[in-house]
Amino acid sequence: MPSTTEFEAERPHLLALAYRMLGSRAEAEDAVQEAWLRFDRARTGGKIHDLRGWLTTVTGRICLDVLKSARVSREAYPGQWLPAYTVDPDPGPAAHAEMSDQVGLALLIVLERLSPEQRVALVLHDAFGLPFEDVATVLGTTESAARQHASRGRRAINEGTVRHSAGPAEQREVLNAFLAAASSGDLQALAAVLAPDVVAIGDGGGLVPGVGTRPVVGADRVARFYLGILGNRLSAVTVEPVVVNGAAGVLVRGTFADGRPLLSVLAVTVDEGRITGLFNQLNPGKLSLGDLG
Repeated sequence: MPSTTEFEAERPHLLALAYRMLGSRAEAEDAVQEAWLRFDRARTGGKIHDLRGWLTTVTGRICLDVLKSARVSREAYPGQWLPAYTVDPDPGPAAHAEMSDQVGLALLIVLERLSPEQRVALVLHDAFGLPFEDVATVLGTTESAARQHASRGRRAINEGTVRHSAGPAEQREVLNAFLAAASSGDLQALAAVLAPDVVAIGDGGGLVPGVGTRPVVGADRVARFYLGILGNRLSAVTVEPVVVNGAAGVLVRGTFADGRPLLSVLAVTVDEGRITGLFNQLNPGKLSLGDLG
């Protein structure tokens, strides 16, 4: 009979699996807790022979159900949607080589565009190496259909992922150049660090006005958008370097012109020395700041 200790040894694997599927640490933890409850019931009946395989399958089914039920609410989400961030202190240049981007925001954002079946099939097979026979069991379909779901998801990711080739040190350098240009109000310098097709997305969850309901696209438009925010809407701004899902980002605190406080986390994707994506999370329900306060 598998023990609680054996389950706990699998918890990191299950959390990583669920987070890739759901894009939320809180939802991932809930899914793993539900997997624990099912494990606790099943182990007394001697039904578990391959613990990791059994738990992976069960967690996959739970996540599939969550994705299906969440689809309606996310379609009705006010404004733009970004995944819940995992934010940690920046370890400094000496530790940059150890920063990981295995579950980067660019990937999580494009995963959100997939159907629940495509997302589950792709994560289970491509990220965790589950055979399509087992993926089909999770999806309640045939092996051939499971392959098709993964193939379509893979194609959508290849077509939709924001370009992001820079390592952590280069990400930080380019982000710092963006912040310096923004703080100086230099439109030309700001646009110069942005890729021509840069996209800016802000998730206020309907709680922060002025974020917009559509992405801002293009270097000139994005530069003017950020200069407009800094020049007209915010005061007493402080910026702290952080790590967002393993990549360079900043924690921004400030005050709106009407006195309301601002707390946001900005993450970027960088390719060939320019920012290709700016992802600003302002929804307080999606910010897990750990010991940042």
